[in-house]
Amino acid sequence: MNKMVNLRLDGKTIKAQSGKNLVDVAKENGIYIPTLCYFRELNPLGTCRICTVKLNGKHTTGCTVKVADDMEVEVNTPELLDNRKAIIEMLYAEGNHFCPTCEKSGNCDMQNLAYDMGLTVTRYPHVFSDKIVDFNPKRMIMESNRCILCKRCVEEIKTKAGKDVFSFVQRGIKTRVHIDYEQEDKLSESEALHAMNICPVGAILVKGMIHEQPFGDRKYDLLGKNIIPKLLNSQVRKNENEKFIVATTSLAGCFGCHMSLLDIDTDILDIIEIVEFNKSPLTDIKSFTKQCHIGLIEGGCANSENVHVLQEFRKKCDILVAFGECAIMGGIPAMRNFVPLQECLEEAYLNGVTTEIGANVVPGHEDIPKLLNNVYPCNEVVKIDYYIPGCPPNAHHIWKVVKSILLGEEFSITHDEFKYD
Repeated sequence: MNKMVNLRLDGKTIKAQSGKNLVDVAKENGIYIPTLCYFRELNPLGTCRICTVKLNGKHTTGCTVKVADDMEVEVNTPELLDNRKAIIEMLYAEGNHFCPTCEKSGNCDMQNLAYDMGLTVTRYPHVFSDKIVDFNPKRMIMESNRCILCKRCVEEIKTKAGKDVFSFVQRGIKTRVHIDYEQEDKLSESEALHAMNICPVGAILVKGMIHEQPFGDRKYDLLGKNIIPKLLNSQVRKNENEKFIVATTSLAGCFGCHMSLLDIDTDILDIIEIVEFNKSPLTDIKSFTKQCHIGLIEGGCANSENVHVLQEFRKKCDILVAFGECAIMGGIPAMRNFVPLQECLEEAYLNGVTTEIGANVVPGHEDIPKLLNNVYPCNEVVKIDYYIPGCPPNAHHIWKVVKSILLGEEFSITHDEFKYD
């Protein structure tokens, strides 16, 4: 007969079967403990630390705890919620996760946790370490840049003979997942797909089996909760009869976010009733003519001119908003951060297949902005007040945020609007 015990979860007394996993017990009682490494019948791994809780006053991983009598467990305190968010932010900053270009986007467990936590930017600088991308296996690609070392694949994926396919190699910060090519070749197609699907991020890909899925059909498109950003406690204008002054600029990006701004179509007529555009590519006004209530920044910082423009916007705008993935996380331009700058220039101007014959010169002139060694998110250069993720963000999402900030009204972003891709 299974023994029943009493324990307290976030102050709620519940009964549960002794020895049952805490994550499962919490879920059965309406309390969600997020996980990345925990998976069905696997022995609890405790590697990702997302499930950290306080057990009788001490921090521990929730997935490794078996319930017992008189346990006092804290799950959703402000401290624990911030710790979990910090862990996700570190994984993003260390792991080179570019959601707009990732095959797992929309089906990624870590991305979904970030949605639920309302994560728009990391508090940590991006590392942009260049890790191994292994194309050698017969069926798979191992993208170590995205790997979070959760150990799911190491523990779960075996051949029919019980041989390991994945293993950890090296130690410390050099630890990575290695594929045994001989054993990988023995996996069936369904077993290979299982390996890809068990990965909570986009580290394991099966060649030829990555199918693009439209919005609405992906695993996490319609899940999650609404995001309610916090408004700054400041008054953006004193005279209620004056228009709000808005400035915009595009730095290192594709200008797609500005095109999205205009996708509001005829609603732009309502916008201009309360908004006046100052310095902006939309008006072709080259210099600030007045102090602005709000500035919208598209694109990251790739050169000295980008830095100068961004710093000028910070001075001239009371509130600064980064919109689009390039401004927030570096985006597509930041993919060059994995390659030394000199090598990038040589490939573009000296060794590229489209390079003009005889033009063996990398351009250099005092009038050409100096390239930075890396492409930086805007918040690593100046203070950013708000972030609007997306590649590009939806037009109505952008203007909902802008109008709500200007009018000082609380606003809610629905889960299907809040996308990184």
